[in-house]
Amino acid sequence: MTSNPLDYGRLMQRALRSVVHEALAVAVEDGLPGQHHFYISFDTSHPGVDVPDWLKAQYPEELTIVLQHEFWDLAVTSDRFSVGLSFSERPVKLTVPFDAVLTFVDPHAEFGLKFDPHEVDDEDELGELGDLEDEDDEPDPTPPSGGKGKGEVVSLDRFRKG
Repeated sequence: MTSNPLDYGRLMQRALRSVVHEALAVAVEDGLPGQHHFYISFDTSHPGVDVPDWLKAQYPEELTIVLQHEFWDLAVTSDRFSVGLSFSERPVKLTVPFDAVLTFVDPHAEFGLKFDPHEVDDEDELGELGDLEDEDDEPDPTPPSGGKGKGEVVSLDRFRKG
């Protein structure tokens, strides 16, 4: 797989996964502020996901957890988080790499992220994504608008609300 350091799709996915990391880190340090709570869906078959066999049998593809009132031992590292939860009154510890996360939602903030599970590269921290192009696809060499091959500097002030 060829690595393009300016693969903006990959860079955005990594940046958005860092939002999940930071939100969970806040919860570790200070608890969940106010009415904030998290719904986190993840791929239970992803390498590095650690869930009990009986729970994985119930949810062989995807599991959604809620971090709100009853969770414990939340820990966050550079590439994964772990948390204790109760399923059918059975205490369980889960470990989830950030690149296994499919969705992250904070309903109180009306905030949500959805990730593409097929674009994950396991070699990087915080779920850096692999190249977005298929190996058979060739990039379009035609520069956008004008075809002169020179970039245009655009001021962000034009997009700011008054």
